[in-house]
Amino acid sequence: MKIGKTLSELRAREHLTQDEMADRLGVKRARYNAWENNIARPDLEMIGKLAEVHGVSVDYLLGRSQDAAPELAGEGLISRKEERDIAKDLEKMMNDLESNEALAFHGEAMDDQTKELLRLSLENSMRLAKQLSKQRFTPHKYRQ
Repeated sequence: MKIGKTLSELRAREHLTQDEMADRLGVKRARYNAWENNIARPDLEMIGKLAEVHGVSVDYLLGRSQDAAPELAGEGLISRKEERDIAKDLEKMMNDLESNEALAFHGEAMDDQTKELLRLSLENSMRLAKQLSKQRFTPHKYRQ
């Protein structure tokens, strides 16, 4: 997983310095610099936060998709109730997948890191679906 180039491009697109980006993420500039230069990798929680800050999907950030996708969790786009609904549905999905057969490859259970990546990917997909359905089904006179 080499995300350094993607992080650098996203930061440049937003006209931010590494110091500004590190401040947004609550890390030291040296740590952020190490991520951009592929010296170190962000942990799973930080990958989710990076995707959220840049308004892209985790898949795009990890190089699994060429489509950056629209902002997934921007402020004001999803209500608190919708956030709770997404969290509840996500928890139910993950619990349903906890059986040995559901999260297994050739009979071997997924490790915790892979499960977390799956959870992040599902969460971002659910957010995107919610936003796209709101755009599609909200009458024009109620759109902002």
